[in-house]
Amino acid sequence: MKKITKFKHKKVLVLGLAKSGVSAASLLHKLEAFVTVNDQKPLAENPEAQGLLQEGIKVICGSHPIELLDEGFEYVVKNPGIPYHNPLIKRAVEKGIPVLTEVELAYLVSEAEMIGITGTNGKTTTTTLLYEILNEGGQRPLIAGNIGTVASEVAQTAAKDEKMVVELSSFQLMGTQEFSPHIAIITNLYEAHLDYHGDLGEYWHAKANITKNQTEDDYLIINHDQDHLVKTVGFTKASIIPFSTTQEVEGGAYIKAGGIYFKKERIGDLSSVVLPGAHNLENILCAVAAAKLYGVSNESIMSVLGKFAGVKHRTQFVKEVNGRKFYNDSKATNTLATKSALNAFNTPTILLAGGLDRGNGFDDLIPHLKNVKTLITFGETADKLQQTGQKAGIKTILRVDNVEKAVPAAFENSEEGDVILLSPACASWDQYRTFEERGDIFIKAVHTL
Repeated sequence: MKKITKFKHKKVLVLGLAKSGVSAASLLHKLEAFVTVNDQKPLAENPEAQGLLQEGIKVICGSHPIELLDEGFEYVVKNPGIPYHNPLIKRAVEKGIPVLTEVELAYLVSEAEMIGITGTNGKTTTTTLLYEILNEGGQRPLIAGNIGTVASEVAQTAAKDEKMVVELSSFQLMGTQEFSPHIAIITNLYEAHLDYHGDLGEYWHAKANITKNQTEDDYLIINHDQDHLVKTVGFTKASIIPFSTTQEVEGGAYIKAGGIYFKKERIGDLSSVVLPGAHNLENILCAVAAAKLYGVSNESIMSVLGKFAGVKHRTQFVKEVNGRKFYNDSKATNTLATKSALNAFNTPTILLAGGLDRGNGFDDLIPHLKNVKTLITFGETADKLQQTGQKAGIKTILRVDNVEKAVPAAFENSEEGDVILLSPACASWDQYRTFEERGDIFIKAVHTL
């Protein structure tokens, strides 16, 4: 770990705990900052805060008192989930106090090079796939960020000959100042998280932060098929490596004549890839491009592509029961992700969907529901999804209480050869703490059959 002095004897407020806050507070304490932790959960119910207190870190729990900022803090490190319209954060910005997230700390202390991966969809699959390919190719990768261990924890023990593969959200990237990965990847950009960002411009700008500090010695891998993405990162100084699923691109990764190519070199046959879905071609091309920049052999790349079947909760094959194939796509928390999942299958499909009502409609799903024979809805959006299903002409539409009850209902209304797909198109928070919990309940219900 680099022994930086940026925070030495500086007053730093860590706002919000969870894994990222705990790691940030402990790291700052090691860097000899004067750390104060503030978390909404009362101390008696907050084992994380209690642990930091035992480390000698000042802890204030139970609320976010605005007067905290009168104590002369020089930095605020906030949990990514806390929005910028939070009164305490707004006041910090007004006072000119830098507001960071823990990935900034990770970058500052890491001895290892970083590969940063962001985008609206495909981040987790790309991160995991690239990690597996680099590992197969002997590159000593470490995986961190939104997937696995938080980046600021991994960075503390990362060695110079290792590479940190870090999944990054727009929430994290908004809180960066010096952060600059050697390789940055933006899988795609669509409309998302407007309840957090307020408008599309702020969301796209946050994503573009991944390349704002890159130099001519760095690389930016981007989706050439999206003109708005190309324009959004037009300011970059990094060498742009394009990828495209629709055309040959100069100096980048693409699909051609049933093969995967990078800079005119055929990496291998597309038919050898086991990861399902046309949308995953983007993720594959991102991973291939980054791997080739590190000199990974075609054999290592194709070895992984020949066995990598996906990430849990992302169009994950669960089990085949009496000729019905069950897929868990609980990570699909918006319609865009559900469209991708639906387009991955050309067989009769039973769709399980529903969840938190964020005020949006679902009619943009209609063109993608052509293979859906039965729709099973649950959660706050059940009625809205039912109306969309009716407009799409789906003959059988059922409403159930939750995911657990949706599984046997789907099985009872299925036939041999059908796909039964959980792809909710909604966040999980109306009924479940996380999309992972929702997906795990689905998996358990499938095995209970």
